[in-house]
Amino acid sequence: MRSKKTAVIPARLEAGRQRFERWRRTRKGHGRIPEPLWTSAVRLAGAYGLCKTARTLGLDYSALKKRVHSAEAHDSPEPKTAMTFVELPPLGRSGSPECLVELEAPGGAKMRIHLTSGPTCDVVTAISRVFVDAGS
Repeated sequence: MRSKKTAVIPARLEAGRQRFERWRRTRKGHGRIPEPLWTSAVRLAGAYGLCKTARTLGLDYSALKKRVHSAEAHDSPEPKTAMTFVELPPLGRSGSPECLVELEAPGGAKMRIHLTSGPTCDVVTAISRVFVDAGS
């Protein structure tokens, strides 16, 4: 004989289910679901998945899916600006062995590197990558 497993509902999802149940008990007629409840459902779907959220909250899967996709399109970040490569001419023999590199990450963080001995390009490149990756 098979036993029916009882699913454990996460606390946030259960709180959302209770909000929907309260609204269903107090609504008059077949009114539309209020936007704050939809917003809550979309957030819960982002955390727990569409299917589980729709089933737990008693929502139409397709309607919730449309709302989630709409929210994702609305909240999508602006496209990142492409980084540009600047080629510098090599220093001649009379050039100074100093190197000054100034970096600014997309998030606004700034870094200034002042090297007084002949740095290799690999060192500056590695430092630049770490800085930009940490700032984005």
